[in-house]
Amino acid sequence: MRILLVAPPGAGKGTQGALIATHFDVPHIATGDLLRDHVARRTPLGRAVQGCLDRGELVPDEIVLDIVRGAVEEAKRQGRGYVLDGMPRNMTQARAIYQIARTLDMTANVALHLVADDDELVRRLLARAALQHRTDDTEEVIRRRLAIYHEVTHPIVDWYDQRGILVAVDAMQPVERVARQILTALEAMRPLVNLVPESARQSIDLTGLGKAFGSH
Repeated sequence: MRILLVAPPGAGKGTQGALIATHFDVPHIATGDLLRDHVARRTPLGRAVQGCLDRGELVPDEIVLDIVRGAVEEAKRQGRGYVLDGMPRNMTQARAIYQIARTLDMTANVALHLVADDDELVRRLLARAALQHRTDDTEEVIRRRLAIYHEVTHPIVDWYDQRGILVAVDAMQPVERVARQILTALEAMRPLVNLVPESARQSIDLTGLGKAFGSH
């Protein structure tokens, strides 16, 4: 399985990404972790990333895309899929990742969209900030991050929906329930993803399952 994760801050993307990767025995390509690993190993990419951080700049897309390409190439060499976590964050990145994956014949089978209410995300992120003593994560800052996420992510979600690879899941539920719904859906899809052409696929919306079966 080749899976992209699309989710707002606080929706549990890292947790679910790790669970999915373990279940399917595929690499969990977490771009933040990969960047930190390159910095720690002082690779040429790592030195470029460190330079950006030292100057207080965002890491340019081309650097992150190089790292993603390397990770996807390694997954292909191993004959495995992947879970990509941390990108894309905007439509430009989404199209760039698609082109990289196409050249490697490793395009995503599923774009997993974790859907959550902003008020719940703010509550989770404030609780996490308190636990980690992160005084910079105020409600105002968190709501600004969420507003930016909604502004830049809607086009990505719509694009994956049009391609028929979007799977939407209600991330407001307990972690275990979310994981169970995701893995059940992905297991049902696994035998079919290489048989059904992308043009014939249809997106799946599981966000009503929690209401249909109760929240507990």
